[in-house]
Amino acid sequence: MEERLAKVCARTGRPRDSITLLAVSKVFPPSAIAEAYALGLREFGENYVQEFEGKFPDVKDLPGARFHFIGHLQSNKARRAAQLFTTIQTVDSEKLARRLNDAATPLDIYLEVKLSEEDSKAGCPPEELGALVSAVRAMPHLTLRGLMTMPPWSEDAELSRPYFRRLAELAREHGLPGLSMGMSHDFEVAIEEGATLIRVGTALFGKRRKPAAT
Repeated sequence: MEERLAKVCARTGRPRDSITLLAVSKVFPPSAIAEAYALGLREFGENYVQEFEGKFPDVKDLPGARFHFIGHLQSNKARRAAQLFTTIQTVDSEKLARRLNDAATPLDIYLEVKLSEEDSKAGCPPEELGALVSAVRAMPHLTLRGLMTMPPWSEDAELSRPYFRRLAELAREHGLPGLSMGMSHDFEVAIEEGATLIRVGTALFGKRRKPAAT
């Protein structure tokens, strides 16, 4: 994994420390998080509030570990998510942002932008992003770090490039430094287009089991 990162950093002229590697540990046990932590990883991504709630007692005392929520978050689970996670990457509405802010816990926030036409993809439409950015910036318990997106799945990483490029354009338009984009199969392209955080699971932990609960 670090070899792949080193190659793309050399190619793009970017320092390695400009890119955060988020280890997507969903559906893997706390022991997998502990092993990754022992190898130096500090940022972990989870998709399911209920699943991570079960893991939390085993990982909450790892010094310096930060846990990101990267799945679709229902408003009725916002308060619990705010208690479990340091970062919520999938805020796509003012309603959800307000629920998180009402939890009165400091949180880092990324806004999920829907750039794909796929019905299965969530996110704020680009034309509504300005209003959401303004709303979140006004919420005292939320710190807006950047944008995230999920392009349509394809084995051809190049097909993700237009989506990553568009997200980078939107981030510049709104003065946001963070870009959460790119996964195991296409993170090199994401880094070439400016990703500051890549969400990697399979390349670190192997193929996932089907989750037992959501």
